[in-house]
Amino acid sequence: MATSLPIYIQIHDKVKEEIEAGVWKIGDRLPSERELSVRFGVSRMTLRQAIQTLADEGILERKIGSGTYVAREKVQEKMSGTTSFTEIMEAQNRVPSSKTVSYFTTTPSSSEMKRLQLAENESIIRMERIRYADGLPICFEIASIPSHLVQNFSKKEISDSFYRALENKGGYKIGNANQTVSAMLASEQIADYLDIKRGDAVLRLRQVSYLQNGEPFEYVRTQYVGNRFEFYLEK
Repeated sequence: MATSLPIYIQIHDKVKEEIEAGVWKIGDRLPSERELSVRFGVSRMTLRQAIQTLADEGILERKIGSGTYVAREKVQEKMSGTTSFTEIMEAQNRVPSSKTVSYFTTTPSSSEMKRLQLAENESIIRMERIRYADGLPICFEIASIPSHLVQNFSKKEISDSFYRALENKGGYKIGNANQTVSAMLASEQIADYLDIKRGDAVLRLRQVSYLQNGEPFEYVRTQYVGNRFEFYLEK
């Protein structure tokens, strides 16, 4: 395992490997955070960050007052089109804006490598943003972008409206996306970001977006405020 990976990502990858190997099966309850932090020799804060990352990806499911479980497979509905938050908001005559929580270049996790079809020696930009419509927080997202695609892009171009920068500056043609939507409850951190209460309903979208040539250019995990956003399907 690459030593350049943050500790919480190394734990993420190890737990994911053990789930895939059948050490923990669908529906199984994981050991407590205290037990896992002792096993991995890390603080509970670091362990919690790894577990939350797995939960954000839909691999684990956290149940308040019960524990953390290997997530069950969800029923999937196909949605058409590639989702751009800016374009959706503007189409509804609302003013989009965003606040960047973090932005850095790093080594991808195993999940990011798989979804973005990256080699071990490649890097990504990982960006966390709170996104707003008319000043009201709508969602919190974590976006992973292959570094080689955006070498000539500024942080502002990527964080303000990445899709437009891809098309207008990069000359890329955006294609389709694979999307998975599920329901979950807001964690304390997400509730603070989105100005809601801990345990409120949120909609989780996981999306891998592709260029027209089939190359993945973004892997996003987004949590939307349940009573402020809805998805619809085109068939």
